Amino acid sequence: MTFTKPIEIRWRDLDGFSHVNNSVYLTYLEEARDEFFTGLLGDTVHRVVVRRVEIDFLSGLTQEDDRVEVVLELVAVGGSSATTRERIVSVADGRVAASARSVMVHTNAERSASQPWGEGERARLEEALCST
Repeated sequence: MTFTKPIEIRWRDLDGFSHVNNSVYLTYLEEARDEFFTGLLGDTVHRVVVRRVEIDFLSGLTQEDDRVEVVLELVAVGGSSATTRERIVSVADGRVAASARSVMVHTNAERSASQPWGEGERARLEEALCST
């Protein structure tokens, strides 16, 4: 299963050099993960937190790119974790601006410790796993 989130490049995303600031790439990834996990897990998504993000910045983005798509694939499900692979792609010319890998962790109600996925959550996650 591949999930795609279109995002418009906003003027506020730009830095003093008229490039999308590198920290905004992380915001784009977060927007896609939030929408993906909310759609998949519903009300329990508030107990899923970011544990790790690795990102390779491959190409700069500018206002002229206009929009990007974040392409997300769920690649692994652990006892209380889920790992995604993500790409930020310019809609203008199809180039990959960044690639990333994120690890999300399901927590207890206080968000103070990890907690194994519930049976229903695990089933939905496993169904969404990317086979490649």
